[in-house]
Amino acid sequence: MAAETRPEIRVERATDAQRFLASDKLVWFDAPGTDPLDLQLRGVPEDQRFAAEAVGADVDPATYAGIYGVRPMQLSVPDGAHAGRTVPVAGLTWVGVHPDHRRQGLLTAMLRHHFEQTRREGVHLSALHASEPAIYGRHGYGLASLELDIEVGRGATFTAPHLEDDVAAITTRLATITDEGISERRRRIDLDLLATNVGTIVGDEEFYAELGHVTANETRDSEPPRMLIAVRDGRDVGYAVFKRTHKWPNSRPAAEVEVRQLSGTPAARLALLRRLVDLDLAGTIKLHGFAPGDPLMSWVEGPRGLGDVHPFDSLWVRLVELPRSLAARGYEADCDVVVEVADEAAPWNAGRWRIRVKDGTGEATTTDDDADLSLPVSALGAAYLGGTNLAEMHRGGVVSEHRPGSVRELWRAFRTDIGPYAARAF
Repeated sequence: MAAETRPEIRVERATDAQRFLASDKLVWFDAPGTDPLDLQLRGVPEDQRFAAEAVGADVDPATYAGIYGVRPMQLSVPDGAHAGRTVPVAGLTWVGVHPDHRRQGLLTAMLRHHFEQTRREGVHLSALHASEPAIYGRHGYGLASLELDIEVGRGATFTAPHLEDDVAAITTRLATITDEGISERRRRIDLDLLATNVGTIVGDEEFYAELGHVTANETRDSEPPRMLIAVRDGRDVGYAVFKRTHKWPNSRPAAEVEVRQLSGTPAARLALLRRLVDLDLAGTIKLHGFAPGDPLMSWVEGPRGLGDVHPFDSLWVRLVELPRSLAARGYEADCDVVVEVADEAAPWNAGRWRIRVKDGTGEATTTDDDADLSLPVSALGAAYLGGTNLAEMHRGGVVSEHRPGSVRELWRAFRTDIGPYAARAF
């Protein structure tokens, strides 16, 4: 039997907005939206929408064979001094392949196009939240942060004696996410956190406007999403986005409070959590997007002080331009290690690199010297925010060590005292 011939694939900017949206709805089997087209596509700039065409194949004219989009975002990365610095990152989103064109290399072609396009634009990192995590590691993304979904009961106690004075200075006020000016306030709070919370990711004004938009379907049988804003000395220091759902088992109040986003300083987070677990008529409070190292774990004395806890992958990071990516972050220890990097999707990263770190500043230069260790580019992406342990990856057989101690030397440079926060979905 003759092997099936794959079509030629061309990836270019998507010029038909309706076709782009229809492709996304088909891939994710979403109901057609009732909002205007430009509103449904808000947050993905027109010049950052791309489509793959399968030349010569039988293609539905109402959709593309494949699509992807990029949100321009900012990411907090380690700066070498227990805090964060801000770098631009291409937020990969709206990725999908038409069901009739799977297994034909479209995703590979689109991601290669994304890496080349991002590199041309001078952005050195790509990041995403994975719908199916098994896919993106094959294309050089590394799992850089984790998040937990947590359930607590009404009236839960949180103990932090050395934060009490700060918490007492904070007031919290109720709002709705559609209120005028709320999106801008949310963004300002998140921007303030970039300097302290490594792993925080912040979009542009259009992205936050999209976050503040509520569709008719979302409020048909329930209230719109609410917000608590934490204020100290007249300045916003945190917020929580939540939604309540009525439940009355045996005529008793047991509403579910779903906390979709909680953002702010540790004191603000504590003040907001105490307010959330004290809402009237509530039974359970479901918290999304908490990092394993979140202060919450200290306030309840470990995970057994909580209800159900479920871990998930949070942000996946991809080094698009290896030397510039490594130079963009800071480091907490010196190192001088030669690494052999495997990277099929971005071959300009492949080969041997000498990674030197001195006084918090790192550089990577090509070299012909013997490699001290070998690893896939995804391992560097995983370690990039200081949370995924290269030494454990070596023990697990993902990283190969040729010079004893070189993995630990590299990891001690990459690691951070405080791990990355979970990144908001985009």
